[in-house]
Amino acid sequence: MNNRQSGVLLHITSLPGTPGIGTMGKEAYKFVDWLKSAGQSLWQGLPLGPTGYGGSPYASFSTFAGNPLIIDLDDLVKHGWASAEDIVPPEYIKTEGNVDFGSVVWWKMPVLYKCAEYFLKHCDKDSRVKYEAFKNDQSVWLNNFADYTSIKKFYDAKAQKEGVSGVESMWNNFWPKDLATHDMTAVSKWDAEHVQDVEEIKVIQFFFDYQWQALKAYANESGIKIIGDIPIFVAGDSADVWANQRFFQFDQKTLTQKTCAGVPPDYFSATGQLWGNPLYDWDALKKDNYTWWVDRIRNMLRLVDIVRIDHFRGFEAYWQIPYGSPNAIKGEWVKGPNKDLFDEIKKRLGVLPIIAEDLGVITPEVEALRDGCGFPGMKILQFAFNNDEWTAESAENKDLPHNYKTDNLIVYTGTHDNDTTKGYFDSCSQTCRENASAWLGLDKNADSKELTQALIRAAYASVANTCVIPLQDIYGIGTEGRMNTPSTTGTNWAWRMRGDLLDKDGAKRLYSLAKTYGRLPLVKEEAGSK
Repeated sequence: MNNRQSGVLLHITSLPGTPGIGTMGKEAYKFVDWLKSAGQSLWQGLPLGPTGYGGSPYASFSTFAGNPLIIDLDDLVKHGWASAEDIVPPEYIKTEGNVDFGSVVWWKMPVLYKCAEYFLKHCDKDSRVKYEAFKNDQSVWLNNFADYTSIKKFYDAKAQKEGVSGVESMWNNFWPKDLATHDMTAVSKWDAEHVQDVEEIKVIQFFFDYQWQALKAYANESGIKIIGDIPIFVAGDSADVWANQRFFQFDQKTLTQKTCAGVPPDYFSATGQLWGNPLYDWDALKKDNYTWWVDRIRNMLRLVDIVRIDHFRGFEAYWQIPYGSPNAIKGEWVKGPNKDLFDEIKKRLGVLPIIAEDLGVITPEVEALRDGCGFPGMKILQFAFNNDEWTAESAENKDLPHNYKTDNLIVYTGTHDNDTTKGYFDSCSQTCRENASAWLGLDKNADSKELTQALIRAAYASVANTCVIPLQDIYGIGTEGRMNTPSTTGTNWAWRMRGDLLDKDGAKRLYSLAKTYGRLPLVKEEAGSK
């Protein structure tokens, strides 16, 4: 039985045609149809949680909740859950061009609260039953998220009025002590005094879940599996940490982090990377049979078919930095839960369709954990040509397909953290382009578009059983299509595709590659083959 497959990396916010930001509306369904016609079987996105400053899906207010910004407003009206008059966008919200997260949040969040209010007043009996079932089924995280969001809205506004910003405005520094410590008496009192606000937050999450589950069902019925994504660590400014402080390295008396996450100094950074996320108290999690992590993976597998875990190496050992450090130099490697965590999750959830993000400097111990769990790792073709001289050592680069030692891999031309492949070849040295041209069998003067298409073909031809290509590479888009530049702020996560991009020619090219290299789904050939 053929287990070779291929797919496309595109975050839902990058879809075109809707006000301000991509949504779970008609364009998402069109994209599924295009994937099917192109002979693809996978759609990979980025984390789905509600995003904070800068729009980063890797810095979410909750690892369980959905991002309200991708709710499709027209669909709410179609279901009778919103008024058409309430969803009309202002002139400054455009349907084309990159996402302006500040403007989208400023406009769309109040609209969603209006829609939630309308729903509570006007929804029919069947819709009410579905909503109540959602609240009951997702209570393990939903109640805490709704409380957190309601309290955060109030104290964020208060902090802004008083000129308090940054970490000083977070829950552990600015909220009253009884709310900050998640005292249930104080939280219950808040609930009683803010019933409407808390309920509307839950309704907005119901909107997200209803639309996402419908889209996922459509994708699955079309032979498309969805690959989701979660970072290993969660944001300090999140319902996850606020409601579960005992599972993190927090000082319960002062409500301050003891340590934070990052990576040590290396070739790319003399001071390392200081991420700042709270680190887990793995002993406390183990005493609770890792229930929080089990719930996290269970929730993800309800939303997606396959889970990619970012910074997988942190389960074997993580870089622990004292809180308050100016950089990541003064840290130490501390052993993580290793296979013990995944054995417990597997015992309670069954087979785990997980992808291990194992990029960077990976030790034999991390490889043993990945392989012991049976998880596929990742290969990035852009990493194969970084050396300016083509030497024997260069030819042994682990990211070159002729060096793959297993087929249990996901091969990419690049990821959301890379430049687009055309952008990469536009900016790399002439020697780098010549090295890539030599390996790909092209003329040494091949241009960046030729190199990009040849690299896609190499990914499809590789022994890796899974091949995923960013949509930007499929259409030869340059650096203007880059999704994220790590360690920078201001322009990341904002790219949106043009509305005319998903054409028949692109589908035919992908279909031909999938057919040639044995990656077609085991279904009847579709339109892309014609």
